[in-house]
Amino acid sequence: MIDADPRPVVLVVEDEVGYQEALHVGLTVEGFAVVGAETIGAARELLPRTRPSLVLLDVMLPDGSGIDYCREIHETTRTPVIMVSARSSEVDVVLGLEIGAADYVTKPYRLRELVARMRAVLRRPQVGPGDERVVLGDLVIDLVRRTVTRGGVPVELSRKEFDLLALFSSHLGQVVTREQCLDALWWGLDLADSRTLDTHVKRLRAKLEVDPPRPRHLITVRGVGFRLDP
Repeated sequence: MIDADPRPVVLVVEDEVGYQEALHVGLTVEGFAVVGAETIGAARELLPRTRPSLVLLDVMLPDGSGIDYCREIHETTRTPVIMVSARSSEVDVVLGLEIGAADYVTKPYRLRELVARMRAVLRRPQVGPGDERVVLGDLVIDLVRRTVTRGGVPVELSRKEFDLLALFSSHLGQVVTREQCLDALWWGLDLADSRTLDTHVKRLRAKLEVDPPRPRHLITVRGVGFRLDP
């Protein structure tokens, strides 16, 4: 009996042969099983057959828009998508994230950074159809559109602030340790004093809580981490 391949499967949708070959070699060395597609049509056939853990999706493909295909993936599966593009304008990045991409990487990129982002995405709980919104009193967190409103008024969050809030939302009512936060959002970097994390939590409270010094939702569990309470 042959055991199933334990490696996470990555579907690389990329029409540039050079990138496709380099990713196949580099990601295989890093412990991934790589499946390649050069068009959206090919990717549509491979996605249900290979059931990848992650999709690396180029924005510009010969037979359509990667952004449109990202939306299609998100509407039907929980498979996370990292968009890859030579374009890095803020509009492109925001659009990609708003339609459900887990992250956005600009070419040219370093393999080490790409792998770190991939592993960070794979550690996050995945949002699928039916669980896109979290409601906490007058706070509404839309995990797909990456928006937050309080009493119907939009709350502006930075990309990292929203990612941190989404992490807390995925563990609603449960403690998320400081180590989990650093590992998921800062790719396991050694932040010895973790002041960066504390700063982001403080900013979130200032934007979300009615009385930040006495928070009702984003609670600190001393010596452990944080908890988002309904």
